[in-house]
Amino acid sequence: MDARPVHEQLHPSHWKAAVGYANGMLAEGRMVFVGGQIGWNGDQVFESDDFVAQIKQALENIVAVLKEADARPEHLVRLTWYVIDKHEYLARLKEIGQAYRAVLGKHFPAMTMVQVAGLIEDRAKVEIEATAVVS
Repeated sequence: MDARPVHEQLHPSHWKAAVGYANGMLAEGRMVFVGGQIGWNGDQVFESDDFVAQIKQALENIVAVLKEADARPEHLVRLTWYVIDKHEYLARLKEIGQAYRAVLGKHFPAMTMVQVAGLIEDRAKVEIEATAVVS
């Protein structure tokens, strides 16, 4: 199986540049759907209540699920983020960017961010679902 990503970012030429995300992705191959991952570890234990630490853990959980399909972060074509506090997200963008790049590298798929009233797990501050395409 050829697991090299074959993706193309979609960005209208007359639009302002997207920073840290893509407006769209074109991909062909086997689709991998990763259910919402939160900031707990594989034993379903929160190691931190810190927002950025939970983001990093949620992203690591996504990578672990991708690995089960012989996929890597560069196969991601879409991330949907659910946060309970958009103000904390905006205030900590630099730290979030560092955590993101530490786990996913410099691959920026199409992304959506939504502020929600709460998540099922009371300690969760973020939930991220993902779609990847493996050629």
